[in-house]
Amino acid sequence: MTSAFTVRPARIDDAAAIALVHATSWRETYRGTLVSDSVLDAPTFLPDRELFWTRALTEERWAHMRVAVSVHQGEITGIAMSGPSDPDAASQHLFVLYALARHHGDGSGTALLHAVTRHDEDTTLWVGDPNPRAQAFYRKHGFVPDGTVKVEDGIREIRMLRAASARGTSA
Repeated sequence: MTSAFTVRPARIDDAAAIALVHATSWRETYRGTLVSDSVLDAPTFLPDRELFWTRALTEERWAHMRVAVSVHQGEITGIAMSGPSDPDAASQHLFVLYALARHHGDGSGTALLHAVTRHDEDTTLWVGDPNPRAQAFYRKHGFVPDGTVKVEDGIREIRMLRAASARGTSA
């Protein structure tokens, strides 16, 4: 596989492709571990993702979010979204960072992370636990667990924080 890709801001006409990457990534990453097959295989799973992304890319309440996609040979293969966790937050939150499994390790995840986060802002994220690959990726980029754990919809997640100017390696 060639690793040539580009990263650009998401557009409204990307919503269906972004939803497909979102759903496919969940199925590739979480099946048999964090998310039940009944959720991943539900007939509404992909349409619900498309509705979410259509809203995220068009509605005013989402306008403060940074959304980027990675594109390989004309196909959207990764997505990322960050923004404030609440209107009064001083830090940013990484809500979404997914790449299709065949693009893991090609640098697109790093490029997406850099496209939606800034080194001069504290950034938080929640990551499934266990999810050693994702946790290692985030540690490589300066994120550390802050000790906060939550269980939501039966999924255990840990919160990770990257302090301003704590950007990790870029490869």
